[in-house]
Parts: sequence; structure tokens; C-alpha cells
Amino acid sequence: MTGACLLLLLLRLCQVHPEKELKSPKGLEGPQERNHSWAISKDRRQRLPQSIIIGVRKGGTRALLEMLSLHPQVVAAHSEVHFFNVEENYHKGLDWYRAQMPVSSPAQITVEKTPAYFSSLKAPERIRAVDSSMKLLLIVRDPVERLVSDYTQILHNRKARHKPYQALEQILWKGRELNTQHKALQRSLYAQNLAQWLEVFPRAQIHIVDGGSLIREPLSEMRQVERFLELQPFLGPGNFYFNQTKGFYCLQARGLQHCLDQSKGRPHPTVNELLLEQLCTYFSEHNEDFFAMVGRTFNWC
Repeated sequence: MTGACLLLLLLRLCQVHPEKELKSPKGLEGPQERNHSWAISKDRRQRLPQSIIIGVRKGGTRALLEMLSLHPQVVAAHSEVHFFNVEENYHKGLDWYRAQMPVSSPAQITVEKTPAYFSSLKAPERIRAVDSSMKLLLIVRDPVERLVSDYTQILHNRKARHKPYQALEQILWKGRELNTQHKALQRSLYAQNLAQWLEVFPRAQIHIVDGGSLIREPLSEMRQVERFLELQPFLGPGNFYFNQTKGFYCLQARGLQHCLDQSKGRPHPTVNELLLEQLCTYFSEHNEDFFAMVGRTFNWC
């Protein structure tokens, strides 16, 4: 096998797109090579997903998907499919949906992520109709941080397109009262959105990922995801290294390194402290409801 062919094979198995090839940082050697045969099969074809990352928007869904894609038992749709929440796509049917998925072997699981599913009223029932045993992944973070991150992305996009924009204070304040109907704020009401999923799926089929912990200690969170998806243990310390320049963990496998794109970890604009305090107070009761629903607490606000 030529060197070029070997590199292509490694990229396909690990599903990473390296910025450049480097040696693993000292002390972060990758896991021992194992003779995995999950991807080796004559029955390689596109399959419907067995797991979906349903949200939450700006909660860390891209990081979760790319970390999960390091596992050779996992193949992931690169783009957000928006099948269950966009009418035009949904009415194209399951053959169209399947065609958006990568090729896999019977021993692998296919994963897709569309964060908009979490707040969609129709997505839960539609997903159950396709597969009532679907394993759902929900990654959450501090709801105030998530809201500001959501606004930051919208702000960046509007500036890039030379479109007018408003400060977050102008959007969320009516006088000095919160505009609780704004979409970005509504997306941070985790209990309200999760309730509709629990009407359709048992709690055991929804795994909650701590977005803050995924940034600080990715391996710990990913091992829990491996167990939830019933994957063989594979990820190890050598798959993650802290990038001092970017300020967060990047990924590596067999000497190949990859960081999330520039849109991730984008600096947030300065927000009025009074508004942040109001948001924290407003979300506190909703957070308590969410904690009770999932059986764990998070250190938010």
C-alpha cells in the first residue's frame, strides 16, 4: 500500500480533516493500535441513523460530533440534514434522508446532528415513527452563555453580509423588561423543550452531555457517550490535546491533528451586566426544572 493510500484510509477511519500532520505532543500518545474490523464489510451502504444529536444550538454539537467521529465504530453525516424539522425536506421521504448519510458497515452506527430538532414541535414524533429505539444525544451548556453565543453567531453573519444589526440589549430589552418571547432566549429553556421529547421517548434513550465539561475534560464526557451508544471503548488521552492559541482542546489520531473551524470559540461581545443578571435570574427556575427532569445538576450562572 502506498503512503498516500494509507493516509486516505486513516482519514476515512478517523473522519478527521487535519490542518497538517504533526507528531503527537509529548505525554499524549494515542491509544495502542488495535485490529478493528468494524469498517471492513462487503455490505457497505448508506443507512438511516441509529443516533441523532438533537441539540442544543450553540451548545457544542459540532465538537461532540467531531469527537465522536474519531471512533471507528461511528460514521457521521457532515452537514446538518434538517429532515425532521423542515417540511420541504421531510416530504422528500426516507430515501432522500438515507441518501444524506455516509456509507457504513453493519458493525458501525450512523450519527447525524441537527440542533434545530430540539426546539421543533414535530421532530420528536417524526423521529419515533422512523425508529422508536433511536438513541438521542443532547448537549447543553449554561443557558446565558448559550444565548450570548447564539447572538454572537447571528451578529457575525450579519456583519459579514453588511446587513444592519442590533445590540443584544436592544433585542432582549423592552424598556428594562426581558423579551422572553425572543427565539434565542426560548432556545435556552431546556426544560420546556425537553418536556416534548420525554412525552415521546423514555428518559433512558436521551443522553445529556455537559457542554462545559466537554470543553474542559473531553475524554470524561466522551467515555460516557461511548457507553450510552454501546460502543467498544476506544477514545483515550492521546485523542485530545489542548491548543494554547485557540484556548480549547483539539483532536488528534495517529499523528494527525484537527481543530474546530474559526467559527468555534469566537469571542463574545460585551453585554450589559444588568441584562446578564436578569437573564440568570429568569433562567434559574427553568434550570431547576431541567435538573429535576434529567436527574443531575449543572453549575450555571
